[in-house]
Amino acid sequence: MITLEAVTPAALESSATALGVNLPIEQTAVWAAYQADIEGRTPWGAYLIKKDGETVAFISLIDFETHGYHYLRSVHGPTWVAKPSEADERETVDVLAKAVHEKDGKVTFLRIDLWYAAGTVPVLSTVPYDQTVVIDVTGGDDAILTRMKRRGRRDVRKALRECPAECADETTQAMADFSEYYDVMVETGKRDGFVPAPMSDYSDMIGALGADHCRVFAARIDGRVVAWSIVTVNGTHAVRYYAGMRSEVMRLHVTDKLLYQECCILGSQGITAYDLMGIGSDFAPSLMGLNEFKTKFTEEVTPVAPGRDVPIKKAFYATLSAVQKVRKSLRK
Repeated sequence: MITLEAVTPAALESSATALGVNLPIEQTAVWAAYQADIEGRTPWGAYLIKKDGETVAFISLIDFETHGYHYLRSVHGPTWVAKPSEADERETVDVLAKAVHEKDGKVTFLRIDLWYAAGTVPVLSTVPYDQTVVIDVTGGDDAILTRMKRRGRRDVRKALRECPAECADETTQAMADFSEYYDVMVETGKRDGFVPAPMSDYSDMIGALGADHCRVFAARIDGRVVAWSIVTVNGTHAVRYYAGMRSEVMRLHVTDKLLYQECCILGSQGITAYDLMGIGSDFAPSLMGLNEFKTKFTEEVTPVAPGRDVPIKKAFYATLSAVQKVRKSLRK
């Protein structure tokens, strides 16, 4: 029987640590505090998910208010001690939905990450993924290089020989002034066809999470930032959350050099796994363009539970879904 125990985010972390689970940063107290400072977002609650009295998973939920309605999001939640059976996950979804419905009449739907699709629907917005690349960054610089695919080793070695960029951890500089890095993101967006978030979104994230949980790595040529990344850290796991690069250096293998240096620095700091945060698949074909670069750094891809929606107010959710379909058809 699946049951829920309401706890604080700090207690959630303590329970996970006791069971040897390294929570994704989005399930931690520092993330909840960071989200609380963003307009329209409020930490809603955290639960130990138990089966017959034993903790089997953890979930922290954030309330998002948008376009006049509320939904709850849990990125990488539930986080399971071990991958669940379909029956256990299905029961967990039902128990969560019931608890939310009873506690908060404002919530239209849950958006949580699930291994199985039964009883849920595809997300209304965003692009979830079911595969990612996780680099093993243990054993030192040479070991990291050895574990890459052949083309990854080739490109990194070429970058180390020929790329003039100097790469370093620039967290302190970025916390003081993010404008130089943001200019690179604006250029990246123009090239790749997206509009970056306001600069404050990036600088606020770095400041709220702090250097213990967020790093900024940068590559410079002649003193000028030409590529950078924001990396989140929790326990022994790191995630490459955002990255940008100037168009003029695309042929210089700057990102190969920067990413390799990130792996080496993170590994030296006790990080064991570095997640490049999503690649394309049949489930997420729009992300296929990421695969050529990301997959060369490991021999394997890692399956993950993708985001799914769990309607609470089903009639209202159906209306939202219909409106979204009309918008998509008009864009086409």
